[in-house]
Amino acid sequence: MTATFATAHVEHLAAVLKAVSGFVLTPDKHYLIEPRLAPVARRYGMASVEQVLGKLRTQPDEELIWSVAEAMSVNETTFFRDKAPFDLLRDEVAPALAGRRAGGRLKVWCAGVSTGQEAYSIAMLGAAAGLDLEILGTDFSQRCLEKAVAGVYTQFEVQRGLPIRQLVEHFDKQDEMWRANARLRQSVHWRKQNLMGDFRGLGPFDIVFCRNVLPYFDADTRRTVLEKIAAVTAPDGFLFLGVTETAMDSDAFRPAPGRRGLYARDPEFRLAA
Repeated sequence: MTATFATAHVEHLAAVLKAVSGFVLTPDKHYLIEPRLAPVARRYGMASVEQVLGKLRTQPDEELIWSVAEAMSVNETTFFRDKAPFDLLRDEVAPALAGRRAGGRLKVWCAGVSTGQEAYSIAMLGAAAGLDLEILGTDFSQRCLEKAVAGVYTQFEVQRGLPIRQLVEHFDKQDEMWRANARLRQSVHWRKQNLMGDFRGLGPFDIVFCRNVLPYFDADTRRTVLEKIAAVTAPDGFLFLGVTETAMDSDAFRPAPGRRGLYARDPEFRLAA
């Protein structure tokens, strides 16, 4: 049974989440409140989630606000998630752009990277394909970034999408866990960055991955985020979105014909047929 909380508390929680992370807490997601905020209640020594919500509404502090926002965020990610975008990056997008860049170096941004699997996947792909990639992974969650920087994953996490050959080549077994080796960890830079925040100091990027993030925003927020991403994307750069997402909330990107989930900054730039 889904726990019921004071309406005023839930409305305030929704307002905080939208302001801090862009996450839209619709009624169909209210069932997430209890399981995700119960650990926050225990961490703060509170008797219940209702107490957490009450304090968030009446006596908030920055630490609690961020703890709640991080706990409510969706951090579902796997290595080489959906596979097709990584094949497209390796076989078409990176070669097309590398030919236009001095020395062939490409700057890649993984936005909303969660616990880092996507950025490490791109780094492994780049190493195997001989690509010169400068990769930045960002997330608003300090907890997620700490895990990404450490590069330590459970057996379950490495089994999700990571081929055994790449596991053996790029990870070291540590007791019951697997840790990205030093070479792989050093191939990605990390930064705390909120998509609701200021993008100054970022970019320009040749390729941006912002996959499976936009569906949690409303249309106005999606438009704003897409336009901010476009501002730090090279004029001939590309944006990768999730398979269920589109960039149609903004005119900043155009679909790349025949490539699902890929969007071009320059509508005239065509990949090879």
